[in-house]
Amino acid sequence: MKSLILIRHAKSSWDFPVIDKERPLIESGVKNIKKVAKKAIEFLPENRTIWSSTANRATQTALLFCENTFMNQNDIIFKDSLYTFDGSKLENEIRKCENTIENLILFGHNEAITNIVNKFGDKFIMNVPTAGFVYLQFEQNNWQNISKGKTIKFIFPKEITE
Repeated sequence: MKSLILIRHAKSSWDFPVIDKERPLIESGVKNIKKVAKKAIEFLPENRTIWSSTANRATQTALLFCENTFMNQNDIIFKDSLYTFDGSKLENEIRKCENTIENLILFGHNEAITNIVNKFGDKFIMNVPTAGFVYLQFEQNNWQNISKGKTIKFIFPKEITE
């Protein structure tokens, strides 16, 4: 059995004079990923591998999420290939995951995240929002063979009441 947790980067801004890959999180994005992380703690598997896109906003999101869930930030593997908005490209990266890894947590971007969630989950989600967390589980034991799985949990910032 394999599990995949997809987390879309938190809210960033187009107002900074930087290239897309360098866009930073804004204050509301920081606040939202911290809220989601605190709700997600109970759903995080013990043994896990953490991958993140190398885009600044995804990197910041991964670091904040780890900090707020007491996961070691040094365990994050930053992969330039995860800087994609294409669901097929993201799927190809997931399928390359080593089979010794049971639980993969991935920080990335939309449209790719929403496409993967809807292709492999059993609940349709119109759009995974920024800082959105979706936990999928598969019966297969080989990442190359994953097919339709179960949507175990999703956590979106707007649904969290404090």
